[in-house]
Amino acid sequence: MSPAPGGLPVLSTASARETLKTVAHLLQRTFTPRSGTLSSATRKRARQFVHWTIIEYLGALRGASSGPGGTAAAERGADRSALHLAIEGLRRARPTAVNLAWAMDRLRAVLDAGGSSADLIREAEAIHDEDVAACERMGDLGADLVHAGEQLLTHCNAGALATAGIGSALGVIHRAHARGRGIHVWVNETRPLLQGARLTAWELGRLGVPHTIVTEGMDGALFRAGKVSRVIVGADRVARNGDFANKVGTYTVAVIARAHGVPFHPVAPWSTVDLQCPSGDAIPIEQRAPEEVHGARGVRWAPASARVFNPAFDVTPVSLVTSLVTERGVFDGEQLAAGALTRLG
Repeated sequence: MSPAPGGLPVLSTASARETLKTVAHLLQRTFTPRSGTLSSATRKRARQFVHWTIIEYLGALRGASSGPGGTAAAERGADRSALHLAIEGLRRARPTAVNLAWAMDRLRAVLDAGGSSADLIREAEAIHDEDVAACERMGDLGADLVHAGEQLLTHCNAGALATAGIGSALGVIHRAHARGRGIHVWVNETRPLLQGARLTAWELGRLGVPHTIVTEGMDGALFRAGKVSRVIVGADRVARNGDFANKVGTYTVAVIARAHGVPFHPVAPWSTVDLQCPSGDAIPIEQRAPEEVHGARGVRWAPASARVFNPAFDVTPVSLVTSLVTERGVFDGEQLAAGALTRLG
């Protein structure tokens, strides 16, 4: 690796695809339950790769077609037009989750104001630090809602592996546990990619939080037996009226919770609030590959000819939300429906 401005490393690679693949591999290898303790040095190294991905991404595109000098050109970084293209490409990478687009808009604003590559890195670091602070604040506000001895249910992963800090939904659980509330957490397996079983359970185990993994199909039985006191989930995009998108299966949990009179709380940073989106009907839903449902890890259990419907997210209406927790405050369903988010924006 060659040094870049500010002392951060830049990957040497022949193509943008390989650059992104390298970063993805690093993060996947680092943030896996089998990797054990995550050191601060490893976290820093991962962040450095991510911070420089945009610059290297189009630097590689620009240099790959220039023959032997391509790698050297990539290591010098991309020109401004290439960086704009990289930012726009990453901005469109996840159509449902709005945080990535929000972050890319901030980086684009730096470029539009004449900022340098070093300025981009400083802005990326600022975004990171703000997220850490937001997670801390959401954790404290959300933990105030949790009573002693409650049995919480969560879906997917909204913890330290998904954020720069202690997490959104899991940040609340983290704080409630740290306060000695004596909680237990039901962890939805979260099919088809099993983020709950693979990631959330691992995080809770490291935190020492008592927990039990269940499949989503078991949720109804849990609620009917009175084993769920409160639901705490994350959110990938919150519409202006309080509707929100989260990992597919969240809406089902919200419906069951309402049927049983169980409080239901999405927890999300303000960067997830999209004031340009009037309601959940306007949230685009990412569709995933059928192979994720046909089987896993090279094992197929469904007929190859079987058709698959595989949305990555679903939308929960504000009518099912007890309250939304953000770093700017906690807003109940009535406040959300009455335009509380618009007034804050």
